[in-house]
Amino acid sequence: MINEIVIAGFGGQGVLSMGKILAYSGLMEDKEVCWLPSYGPEQRGGTANVTVIVSDERISSPVLNTYDVVVVLNQQSLDKFESKVKPGGILMYDTYGIHKKPTRTDIKIYPIDATEKSIEMKNSKTFNMIVLGSMLHWHLIPLNEEALKEGGNLIKE
Repeated sequence: MINEIVIAGFGGQGVLSMGKILAYSGLMEDKEVCWLPSYGPEQRGGTANVTVIVSDERISSPVLNTYDVVVVLNQQSLDKFESKVKPGGILMYDTYGIHKKPTRTDIKIYPIDATEKSIEMKNSKTFNMIVLGSMLHWHLIPLNEEALKEGGNLIKE
């Protein structure tokens, strides 16, 4: 099993933090992990992206040309990374500010309204956790269901 992921957006959106959380989650599962941030000199507002690789086997290189999962948080990132999703891969994007939607038909595309939801929650700092939750949702539901069943089995009457 290997998951090659890139998350991209503006600085200040929590891109690098989301990548760190994914990487630490992989470490906690005893996986091989690579976390490779890339950002401009600006603290806030510049472009940022992070590559995260989580694998059962050793990772030969952190540098990738294509990804299994691409999560983009602005139009510039969508323009840059849409073509880098592997055929059959996943593209997720925050809908806020996207005026040119993705057009590929060989990948799964999931628009998410993370900005809108963070405004509804009255806290913009929840934005990156909403995005991360959306990204992990498809992957963790079966695992969480199994964990609930196992937890129920631990109760002895």
